[in-house]
Amino acid sequence: MPVYLLDSNAWFPPPSEYSQDVVAIGGDLHPERLLLGYTMGIFPWYNEPGEIMWWCPEVRSVLYFDHLRISHSMRNEIRQRRYRISTDTAFRDVLEGCRGGVRIGNTWLIDEMVEAYTELHQRGLAHSVEVWDRSELVGGLYGISLGHVFFGESMFSRKPNTSKLAFIWLSQQLQKLGWKMMDCQVPTEHLESLGASKVERSNFLSQLDIELKYPTMNGPWKFDSDFPII
Repeated sequence: MPVYLLDSNAWFPPPSEYSQDVVAIGGDLHPERLLLGYTMGIFPWYNEPGEIMWWCPEVRSVLYFDHLRISHSMRNEIRQRRYRISTDTAFRDVLEGCRGGVRIGNTWLIDEMVEAYTELHQRGLAHSVEVWDRSELVGGLYGISLGHVFFGESMFSRKPNTSKLAFIWLSQQLQKLGWKMMDCQVPTEHLESLGASKVERSNFLSQLDIELKYPTMNGPWKFDSDFPII
């Protein structure tokens, strides 16, 4: 099957045409195209600055919240309560952290992507989790939320374990709301250490269809708990 070349219209090939990890190239990062992509299991990724590559991996990384793994060392970290966690209070700063810190996720978070996800944040569909050491932002993550799925995009740490804190905290908050899964995109050892599973593309897309039937929790996110429940 071919890799499709996108034009100025917001469209993607149907899942029946996906035969490799990259399903299309080109197009733009207009919010409508981005949102359509996420509903079809597709996300943008730059291997290098240049044309946009649209991915739907044959093997997906998914965290089922009831499989979340919290190591003994992370439980100790949480109990120390050295950091404060917030949501949607410093979205742009988190994106800049993912550009410049030790990060997991998009290889190239270029200006066009920052602007596109910032617009989705302003629409209440892109969210950030921030980890603070007093007034210093030391870690975090961001992603898109549609239905009952959080599509994790990238996370970063400026101090040890702070991205893991953000990941664990958000996972438990969403599980408390009755959500089942977070899309983690591409499998890595780091994600697997936190409990993420490798899922075949067809299974992921079937699960995605189910979870997208729920209403989207639009607008700034606020949660009651300061730290995960352990």
